Amino acid sequence: MDFQLNEEQQMLQDTLARLVRGEYSFEKRLAFSASDLGFSADFWAQLSELGLTAVPFSESLGGFGGGGVEVQSVMTELGRGLCLEPYLQSVILAGGLIAQAGSNSQKERWLAGIASGEQKAAVGLQEPQSFYDLNSVETRAERNGEGYVLNGRKAVVIGGHCADLIVVSARTAGDTADADGISLFVLSPDTAGVERRSYPTIDGARGCDITLNQVQVSADARLGEEGQAAGVIEYQAGRAIAALCAEAVGVMEVANELTLDYLKQRKQFGVPIGKFQVLQHRMVDMMSELEQARSMAILAASVADGDQSLERRRVLAAAKNVIGRAGQFISEAGIQSHGGIGMTWEYNFAHYAKRLIAINHQLGDDDFHLERYASLSYAH
Repeated sequence: MDFQLNEEQQMLQDTLARLVRGEYSFEKRLAFSASDLGFSADFWAQLSELGLTAVPFSESLGGFGGGGVEVQSVMTELGRGLCLEPYLQSVILAGGLIAQAGSNSQKERWLAGIASGEQKAAVGLQEPQSFYDLNSVETRAERNGEGYVLNGRKAVVIGGHCADLIVVSARTAGDTADADGISLFVLSPDTAGVERRSYPTIDGARGCDITLNQVQVSADARLGEEGQAAGVIEYQAGRAIAALCAEAVGVMEVANELTLDYLKQRKQFGVPIGKFQVLQHRMVDMMSELEQARSMAILAASVADGDQSLERRRVLAAAKNVIGRAGQFISEAGIQSHGGIGMTWEYNFAHYAKRLIAINHQLGDDDFHLERYASLSYAH
């Protein structure tokens, strides 16, 4: 697939590439990951100063007005640096939910801070029983006077430990698995009854589980029509999937570069191990998987901001499946090519492999999306 960025898009990608190379060495990343925050506040500030946190928002909201391709450029470079900042959660997903479902006053209230980077947002859509099904919601929101009382649990809220606001799904009607009856609410983590348990994730980031115990919110904390949030959630999850696919491509690019360099440098029997045919074939397979993943990420980016349709759903499911499998193959083949060093914490390849595995499990793994693609194709 022939794909060229225009001048403005290339400038955006080059700007971030220089920033990542200059500020996000592997050694610095280890220190960021080990900190209480789990990422670099300085790097987040630099993303904000360069306007990168405003990329997907409309110009009327103080944004760049970028679409799927611009987001792809940003996410690919963040993937190459294994950047830990909650860009996907705050800017793409939480910002997208508010932009689509929020009223004008809600957008003015929350999106300006998210676009400027002054506020970090997180999203609580998954629950312990969900298993990738975002319509599986047990958290309840009961009417109480002019507001609501929320009770329930949210699982693996990436960036939720330090978020200034959290967008959560809660059921205002219906049974656990019903699409109808789901609503969205914007919470302050300081609200009485909100409890967060923070922990590190396998890929070096930080997440948290959130318990909502008699959390009182006003009516203007609800985004959109009561009980009608399932379609909004599905659409914005699709945009996040396209962004994850772009990030995965950046991660795979560096993983392949590291593997190829190792094959050229590591010697056995007096020659570089890259001379051995079986390892050459494995490297070719890794490059082939990357190119297929890159093409699918481009396709996903092209539909990310389009109207919701059966075709959009099928493209995003196919992209997530292909990229999930490619990421797993590159992780496993790269570790096999490196040998024992490929699994050590002190060597950077292991961290790229872990991020690829984590991406596969975010918003549905390859098997989940294969089944989804098959069901959508059958429906078609």
